Amino acid sequence: MVSVASFQQQTGDFVDGDEPRREAELNSGTLRLRMRQQEILAELGVLGLRGTPFAELLEHTARLAAEGLEAEFGKILEFMPAEQRFLVRAGVGWAPGVVGSATVGADMASPAGYALQTGRALISNHLVNEARFRTPELLVEHGIRSAMNVILQGDNAPFGVLEVDSRSEGEFTESDIVFLQGAANILGMAIERQRMERRLREALDRHQVLMKEVNHRANNSLQIVSAMLHLQASASENADVTHGLHEASRRIAAIARAHQRLYASDSIETLDLGAYLTAVCEDLRDAMPGSEINVDAASGLDIATDQAIHVALLANELITNAAKYAYPSGHCRAWVRVWRDSGNTMISVRDEGIGLPADFDIKSGKRLGMRLINSFTTQLKATLEIKRHTPGTEFIVAVPAVAKVAAIR
Repeated sequence: MVSVASFQQQTGDFVDGDEPRREAELNSGTLRLRMRQQEILAELGVLGLRGTPFAELLEHTARLAAEGLEAEFGKILEFMPAEQRFLVRAGVGWAPGVVGSATVGADMASPAGYALQTGRALISNHLVNEARFRTPELLVEHGIRSAMNVILQGDNAPFGVLEVDSRSEGEFTESDIVFLQGAANILGMAIERQRMERRLREALDRHQVLMKEVNHRANNSLQIVSAMLHLQASASENADVTHGLHEASRRIAAIARAHQRLYASDSIETLDLGAYLTAVCEDLRDAMPGSEINVDAASGLDIATDQAIHVALLANELITNAAKYAYPSGHCRAWVRVWRDSGNTMISVRDEGIGLPADFDIKSGKRLGMRLINSFTTQLKATLEIKRHTPGTEFIVAVPAVAKVAAIR
């Protein structure tokens, strides 16, 4: 909107015979304004796609809409159905205390309410003579002479109204409505996108809560099974059966520990391997009286949950095998270390026992423990290195960071 006074100020007074020049200047000014309006719409589009914070996006829209129409005032009015009023959510040009506090009626008696109720964009170039509605007190206080309103669409219902107001004598045109509606449409799409993102976040939060509940229940169930196996082992008079039940109980307890950490954690996709292995080793130490298991693991070594469970089961087998074969007289001593090296997660389990037989070959091991160690190593796509020490043995497992673990079998 260009007022007569401002146009004369820019171009100067014309003498007779200068009509073509006046028309050319006017057309040139109008063209520049329309080009600036296109730039503004593009700028608003970028802001919306960039994910600009909602309050900031409203402020930008109010300011740029007023700029694009060369008006002194712009505002975003949010419709509040319960009160049947508009709240001034954002704006430019208004006195302090208006934005965020002032309200305007949403009935047919106000320009914004008229636009909302009729569902049509509205131009009122002479508010003082307007017969369709009254002029809101807010506009009167600021000396507003003309106003233009377009509806801001929201989620299945209007969010409110985008309004531009002016004190000048110039008039808004149908071309101005096209620009303002374009700005409103861009903001409306941003509102819809942000609401959809909020709903997705809420759905994700619900999913996280459900997953935590599932892990909590899984942990309880596994703890019950582990306890039942332990009780059954205590009641058995067969040493082999007792030993097998105890080992099964420890394996189930190791998996239960993972579920326990999952429902107590903020993340269900990863586990802190150091903290997890420390908890598993504490359970092993309690289950093997007289044993000594030391864990050296820095915090923050997060790996995928399925990887962590396989690693814990692998460490469980290595430690229980050490207790059974490296220390035949009892009192197992083992050292577990976890670290990162060249992108791999490294796990070392060492003992100071009697050592492995000279012809030991882990690949041909027929005992259940050895078969499980081989199976977990394969599923982790890991490499297993055996180092002979004096005294004892060290097993070093290198788990690649990108490994996708197969289901436990």
